[in-house]
Formats: sequence, structure tokens, C-alpha cells
Amino acid sequence: MQEWWENLSGAESFFYGMAIFSSVFFIWQILAAFMGLDGDADVDIADSDIPDTIDHVDVLESSQAFKLLSLRSIVTFFTLFSWGSAMYLSEGMSVIKAMSISSIWGLGGMVAIALIFYGMGKMAETGTKDLLRAQGTIGTVYLNIPENGFGEVKLEINGAVEHVKAKSINAEALVAGTQIRVVNVVSQTLLEVEKLTNKGE
Repeated sequence: MQEWWENLSGAESFFYGMAIFSSVFFIWQILAAFMGLDGDADVDIADSDIPDTIDHVDVLESSQAFKLLSLRSIVTFFTLFSWGSAMYLSEGMSVIKAMSISSIWGLGGMVAIALIFYGMGKMAETGTKDLLRAQGTIGTVYLNIPENGFGEVKLEINGAVEHVKAKSINAEALVAGTQIRVVNVVSQTLLEVEKLTNKGE
């Protein structure tokens, strides 16, 4: 193994090193997803970034419908890109050509992983959530809730863990991981929540 590594060119060593690192991170992301550890980070849209002429709820809903720019999909891109580049270089292909072809593999994997988790999310939904039962439920903030804006909370409804759009009832900004209680069910897709000051509440 050491002899093989020493015979690699500088570019091959770089891409193989990136491939190994990306693969470990990729495997961890997949295991975290199936173990329910939420090992993913998605692009968060702050309420202040949305023009007043656009419906805030619709924009947030659209931004979370198909999460192409998630940590999982980005790691997938670099995993396929680095492995492809390393193997193409080993076959004598030029660096630019190897990177170009590998970029296509990376983008394809990026879209594929986003589609897979999007489909898994849809399959997990068993009809419209009965959010009326969520009132008084304790959960945690999943996506940051900006001041006077919308985010997402994670809580258990009817025995299943759900992610639901939410806003703070007192317009307070709540960061991811904050423990909250559902105060009001605005609609079947939106909750009003408040921060828990004590875990025993």
C-alpha cells in the first residue's frame, strides 16, 4: 500500500486523499440519516431576505421542498468527483479532462441523493398531518426561526417524528436546538411556538 501511494503523482495523491475523506463523511451522513440523528444541514432562508411582496410561507415551503444544496448532496458531489478524478488520472487522462468528466458524475450523484431523501420524506408522510393534536407538544427547533420570521421545528405527532414550519408567538428569534412548546396551530402546515425556559415545564 505504501509503495502504491508513493508511486502516485501529486494530483493523484490529492484526489485519492479527498476521496477517502469524503467517503468517510458520506458514510457518516447516510448512517446519521437512517439513525435519525439529523446529520444534515440545509440552506436556511431568513425572513428578512424575503421581499414583502412575496408570501413568506410559500417561499419557505418552496425552499424546503427539494433540498439540492444540503450537506448530504454536497458531500455526495465531492465523493464522486474525487474518486472519479483519481481513477481517470490513474488511467492516464489529463487533469482538466478528468475533473470535467468527474464533475458530471458528482452533479448526477448530487441530484440523485436529493431525490432519494425527498422521496423518503414523501413516503414518510401518511396523508395530511393532524396538527391539531400538536398543541401543547414539546419539541425542538430544527431550522432557525428568525425574528418575525418562519423556520422549522421537530416534534412527535401521533407517534411519528415530524418537521413542521413554525414561527415564534412573540416574534423572538429561536436558533436550531432550542426546546419549544406548540402554543397555537395556525393551519395544517404552520405552528406558533414558544421557547421553554425550563426543561420541566
